[in-house]
Amino acid sequence: MVIPVHDLNPVRRTPWVTYALIAANLAVFLLTPGVVSSPGGGTALADLCRLQAFIEHWGAVPRELVLGRTPELVPTGGTGVGPQGPGCLLAPPDYGKSPVLSVLTAMFVHGSWVHLLGNMLFLWIFGNNIEDRLGRVRYLLFYLLCGYVAGYGFALLDPRSGTPLIGASGAIAGVLGAYLVLYPRVRVWSLVPFLFFIPLRLPAWVVLGLWFVLQAFYSAGYGLTEAGTVAYAAHVIGFAVGAALAVPLRPGTRQPPPPGPRRPRAAV
Repeated sequence: MVIPVHDLNPVRRTPWVTYALIAANLAVFLLTPGVVSSPGGGTALADLCRLQAFIEHWGAVPRELVLGRTPELVPTGGTGVGPQGPGCLLAPPDYGKSPVLSVLTAMFVHGSWVHLLGNMLFLWIFGNNIEDRLGRVRYLLFYLLCGYVAGYGFALLDPRSGTPLIGASGAIAGVLGAYLVLYPRVRVWSLVPFLFFIPLRLPAWVVLGLWFVLQAFYSAGYGLTEAGTVAYAAHVIGFAVGAALAVPLRPGTRQPPPPGPRRPRAAV
């Protein structure tokens, strides 16, 4: 897989919304129990049980989104010993959960450092230009819309699944789709794996086109054995939605006005 590092596409204004989204995702991750080991050094099983309980609470579960079925038992975050040995304790949920809002909260929950950093890398590189093109408010609405459509679209593909969907991938995939439509020829410095990582300056249509093909390949079931743990179909849906929404904004259409000139500071 080609790993983007930096694009040669300057912006006219500071991408505060992109920065805020990255900061929010990082803050939620650092507050997620069981992901960042506590100074007390909890056991691996205890960390896993706390993480499972958090994801079940804040993740978007397909059968809840489509069928409205809430689970009778959920992980509590505690551990115990059952007939099959140590495991996570289950109990009826002691919280109310809105399926619609769970799609929003799920966009800010990540299960590992790799999951978080991979998503934030793509958002950092490509989000600023989409924010610059759309404007801050429209960009935020665009981001959330792509995330919602990706979440519900994935749920419709497997409406009986009880596995929570988490991560910003669907929303960020929408950003990538829009970038491909708006800036296909922009050069992107990328690391290409060939024996070792080789830095190359590739057009965005190559970098993002390969990314999309790979996601579609995995979503069809032809990926690696661990691909089933990743919601590749949500990536494909988010990308397609973002690309479709960006078509009317292709070069040649009216762009938002550039930021006004800064007032000069008075000499002391």
